[in-house]
Amino acid sequence: MTDRPLTLMAVHAHPDDEATGTGGVLARYAAEGIRTVLVTCTDGGCGDGPGGVKPGDPGHDPAAVAKMRRRELEASCDVLKVGDLEMLDYADSGMAGWPSNDAPGSFWQTPVPEGAARLAELMRHYRPDVVVTYDENGFYGHPDHIQAHRITMAALEMTALTPKVYWTTMPRSMMQRFGEIMREFGEDMPEPDPAEAAAMAEIGLPDDEITTWVDTTAFSGQKFDALAAHASQGENIFFLRMGKKRFGELMGMETFVRVQDATGAAVPETDLFAGLR
Repeated sequence: MTDRPLTLMAVHAHPDDEATGTGGVLARYAAEGIRTVLVTCTDGGCGDGPGGVKPGDPGHDPAAVAKMRRRELEASCDVLKVGDLEMLDYADSGMAGWPSNDAPGSFWQTPVPEGAARLAELMRHYRPDVVVTYDENGFYGHPDHIQAHRITMAALEMTALTPKVYWTTMPRSMMQRFGEIMREFGEDMPEPDPAEAAAMAEIGLPDDEITTWVDTTAFSGQKFDALAAHASQGENIFFLRMGKKRFGELMGMETFVRVQDATGAAVPETDLFAGLR
């Protein structure tokens, strides 16, 4: 036995990702006395600037955007009661196909062993019992999400640690509902071309392949407020348009696939820390 608290480490790509995919579990486990550690890999400089100025448009200043998004990230962490925030501060690579993907110093251009070594140092320091990140496709193909996955898995190989490891995902049944939900809130949803439709159909997992369903309904208000803390990106955060009540009804379950486990805990499970307490 040890006096060291159970620890959750979530590895995300950008400011605001922590709230979208894991806001519920970060808030829930903090409330349960578990140490929560957030590692954010990029500075978010490819996000919207003040007034909604888009990357590449006149007046968009990535350095100023990064500073603004750092403040928003700290506010989100306060809402979620995140115990420790660590930033790797790589330059945001932007969406797939953007010129910023190829910029020197961008996260996407960073050699995986370099990023992994920095993350492994944090893992050795915090000794997480549970690590959460994205799947091989970064859930939907974002370069920085893919890179976060790569450095996380490589960092785990560099350490002697054996945490439970999870990748964020979403049940296909929920993905099918998103079109209806977005139309409910007045979103203009053009018909995607066949290639886009096929790619969307591959996002998430069949419900029976999801190993872990964590009920975070009681913390959905905190999750909503954490998303709202990223006010500069509000135009891009569809969920905020739902309002807190509807958001809580729809977003109270966070789902994962377990990819590493030394506890033998049975799946499906309802707790990332099953077998550890």
